[in-house]
Amino acid sequence: MTDTARTHHDVTSRDRDQYPMIGRDRDQYAMIGRDRDQYSMYGQDYSKSRQIAKAVTAVTAGGSLLVLSSLTLVGTVIALTVATPLLVIFSPILVPALITVALLITGFLSSGGFGIAAITVFSWIYKYATGEHPQGSDKLDRARMKLGGKAQDMKDRAQYYGQQTGGYGQQHTGGEHDRDRTRGTQHNT
Repeated sequence: MTDTARTHHDVTSRDRDQYPMIGRDRDQYAMIGRDRDQYSMYGQDYSKSRQIAKAVTAVTAGGSLLVLSSLTLVGTVIALTVATPLLVIFSPILVPALITVALLITGFLSSGGFGIAAITVFSWIYKYATGEHPQGSDKLDRARMKLGGKAQDMKDRAQYYGQQTGGYGQQHTGGEHDRDRTRGTQHNT
C-alpha cells in the first residue's frame, strides 16, 4: 500500500496542476506560494480590519435598535397617559359595546360552523342513501350488523323465556345456567 499521509503542500500543488484556477479562484488564492512571513502579516492585518469592521457594524446596529426601542417605549407611555382618562370616562359605554360585539362575532362564527357541519352531514347521508360509499360507511355497516345480531339474540332469548314461563311475562334473572340451556347443554352443580 502507498503512504496516505500527504502534506498540505502536496495536496495544493497536485490540485493546482490537475485543476488550474481561473477567474475569482485564482485571485482569491493568489497568496499561495509567496513568502510565509508576508502571508502571515497580511493575514493579521486582514483579520484586524475585519474585526474592526464587525465591531463598527455591531455598534451601529445595536445603537440604532436601542434608539428605536426607547422611542417605542416613550410612545407607549405617552399613548397610555393620554388614553387612560378617555378609557375611564367612556368605560360605561365601551365595555358593554365590546361585550356585545364579542357575542355577535361568536354567534355568527358558531352559526356558520354549525351550518357547515349540517351541510356536511346531509351530504354524507345523501351519498350513503344513494349507494355511494362515503368515508366511514363501512364502520356504520359493521355497527348496524352487530346491533342487529344483538337484537336478534335478545328476541330469541325473550321467546325462549316466554316459552319457559308459560308466556306470562315473568321476569327471569339467570346467568350461566340460562346461557347453557340456550346452547343445549346442562350445567350440573
